[in-house]
Amino acid sequence: MSSAHGLVPRRGRDRDLDRRGWLRGAPPPLWARVLPTALLVGVCTAELISPEPLDIGFLLGAIPPLAVLAHGPVATATLGVLSVVVLTVPFFRLDDPGSTDVLTVCFVALLSVLLSFVRSRRDAQLVFERAVAEAAQRAVVPPLPERVGPVRCAGLYRAAQSGTLVGGDFFDVRAGPHGVRAVMGDVQGHGLSAVATVASLLGAFREAVLDQPDPRAVATRLDRRLAVDSAGEPHAELFATAALLDFSADGDVVRIVACGQSGPLLLREGRAVELDVEPGTPLGLGLAEVVAPRVVSVRLRAGDRLFLASDGVTEARDSDGAFYPLTERLPGLADADPATLAERVWTDLVRHCPDLRDDVTMLVLAPRPRGGS
Repeated sequence: MSSAHGLVPRRGRDRDLDRRGWLRGAPPPLWARVLPTALLVGVCTAELISPEPLDIGFLLGAIPPLAVLAHGPVATATLGVLSVVVLTVPFFRLDDPGSTDVLTVCFVALLSVLLSFVRSRRDAQLVFERAVAEAAQRAVVPPLPERVGPVRCAGLYRAAQSGTLVGGDFFDVRAGPHGVRAVMGDVQGHGLSAVATVASLLGAFREAVLDQPDPRAVATRLDRRLAVDSAGEPHAELFATAALLDFSADGDVVRIVACGQSGPLLLREGRAVELDVEPGTPLGLGLAEVVAPRVVSVRLRAGDRLFLASDGVTEARDSDGAFYPLTERLPGLADADPATLAERVWTDLVRHCPDLRDDVTMLVLAPRPRGGS
């Protein structure tokens, strides 16, 4: 995924690496790679320009351990050998180090090479496991296309559980014989334990898009899927909230069904409007066939955009306990390209609440009504 309309754009993944930090999976910073060499050069330079021998050979013992932080075994071994050479060559006049000092530096260098080898193997394994996780993510929640029928799509997903790429939020946009359907929801819990439920729901949604005539029937199908999945698990209490959108073939009308969560915000003429969509019964309780969810139809104009956000956005609080003011901030963050809106909101959300503890999902849908641009 190389653009903002994908599930996790490349620039978004790069920001995630920065947000995780060096000790949590991001590549080592430049200073960590340069520090061992800089220390070695600094010791040599200080000895060469000093008129008298300096007793600073002990600093060379720190170079191999520092190299372990950012370098592989070959580079660590090279820096260790250079440290021993500088310590023992008379040209550098390091105040005649004794044999104990030399043996100590040699031992630290050998131990550092071993540690660097182990760290490099672990890093390679982590890279492989992350590649597997990304493949699983694309299988469970594939990247959105830039356009599905008359609807432009842009999505953003950030999992709450550290080190994971998938969690309890989900979205998808699909075209079928009855029009373009979109879904965004949140299953019970988050993190890896919710992935199986997300996969089951999305599978049911993709099937329903092909054979169900209206969004109410799609919601019933998802409700039944969750009820069946939890039937064999005592006290499973499996449920999910979701918003389903059904666009007409010409993009003039969208029908909305909300199951346990609010509907989308409508961006129109520089304002964010809360649509009058009643949050019905959550999915998985077996009530969709008993209490039919309410369908709300909205007529669309050229330039309209629909913005859906999970409770990870709407319930995010700053250090003073103030909720993130999505409705107030959204118009000022929108521009001509809907593909950038989710990224702009994400940046603003992190600024408002740096310590996010829930999955964050956003879906932007820009229909192109007949006669619109």
